[in-house]
Amino acid sequence: MVLAAKQTLSAKIGFSAPLPRRNPSSSLQRLPLSLSFPSPALPKRTVLTLSKPLHLSSLRAKSPVRRSAYEADKSEPPQPIDDTKSEAAKKLKIGVYFATWWALNVVFNIYNKKVLNAYPYPWLTSTLSLAAGSLMMLISWAVGIVETPKTDFDFWKTLFPVAVAHTIGHVAATVSMSKVAVSFTHIIKSGEPAFSVLVSRFLLGETFPTSVYLSLIPIIGGCALSALTELNFNMIGFMGAMISNLAFVFRNIFSKKGMKGKSVSGMNYYACLSMLSLLILTPFAFAVEGPQMWIDGWQKALSDIGPQFVWWVAAQSVFYHLYNQVSYMSLDQISPLTFSVGNTMKRISVIVSSIIIFRTPVQPVNALGAAIAILGTFLYSQRLLASLLGLFIIIMNQYLKCHPHVTLSRFFARLAGKTLIGQCMECSGPMLNS
Repeated sequence: MVLAAKQTLSAKIGFSAPLPRRNPSSSLQRLPLSLSFPSPALPKRTVLTLSKPLHLSSLRAKSPVRRSAYEADKSEPPQPIDDTKSEAAKKLKIGVYFATWWALNVVFNIYNKKVLNAYPYPWLTSTLSLAAGSLMMLISWAVGIVETPKTDFDFWKTLFPVAVAHTIGHVAATVSMSKVAVSFTHIIKSGEPAFSVLVSRFLLGETFPTSVYLSLIPIIGGCALSALTELNFNMIGFMGAMISNLAFVFRNIFSKKGMKGKSVSGMNYYACLSMLSLLILTPFAFAVEGPQMWIDGWQKALSDIGPQFVWWVAAQSVFYHLYNQVSYMSLDQISPLTFSVGNTMKRISVIVSSIIIFRTPVQPVNALGAAIAILGTFLYSQRLLASLLGLFIIIMNQYLKCHPHVTLSRFFARLAGKTLIGQCMECSGPMLNS
């Protein structure tokens, strides 16, 4: 009889099944609303009518359960703004990293070239750069500015091949800049992606999409065009930049394979790399150049330049470590793709600033080669070359169709001295005009 009374009451308020009573001291288990007992047929009456969805939320506490309701389109909880602020702060941090990285790199290249012009001993210059960075990090660890990394023998054993490749690349680049202009060295070094793809393909057996291989065309072609038209071309300088590219590719490969799972920050990783590279480079620097050459050259540089030469040496050594340290710190915050784009923009800033400061003579064809190589490097990182190359093929095909007397070689010859403007009267396609 009591059961029948409960069922009658639930029907009056519009529920098809009785709501179970909850015991506050229980574990607050939910019971399905579809649970019902057999009862006689009851008339369907609805008292509660809702035109908008009703959401029930429960608050679990020691006191009896309370339920509250809100309309979804009017009183939804406000969205948190912490994620938006943190994203904006992260972008600002990355922007500061990039600007600092480029500025430090430009300053280093300027002072490094000044030192090498007055003191042409690249092996000692490279050693001093690594020594300055190692000393700075040892002091930072000692006074607690930077947390000392936790390393073991396995870490240093894994780091050794990376340090060997880093040492070779660093010395080779310094040798290159001692023989040729800074802009030319960085134009050749912009071809590093080509070495990366070729080494990964033929030595490691990795495969890449077609767009990656196509992006090598402007990189290799631009570097070749720039080298052939360089006014102060030097074979040692050219080979130094090429060896530096190859060495840094192996450095990246060894670092990627050996440092997986190592919990060392970018700053401390580069510090350890600098110290190990310093130990590797020092004996070779003594063997190749030697103290007697260094002393004689130092005295000559002081007599020619004056006391400010000492500042040049100190500046190039400190700024070398700082720009590399910031680049490794930024790599902790961004993807490798974003880093490669930033590296391309860095080379542009170095090339332009060095040409302006040192008043390097540049021919138009040489500048075109540099622009093509750098553009190819950017397209390599963005994987956009396939579509651009397809567009060029369409333009070339239209021109050759309406000018059948023009051979393919003559087309490129005309392209080198003219621009694509206007439309062809025969096919309404792009036309080469004077």
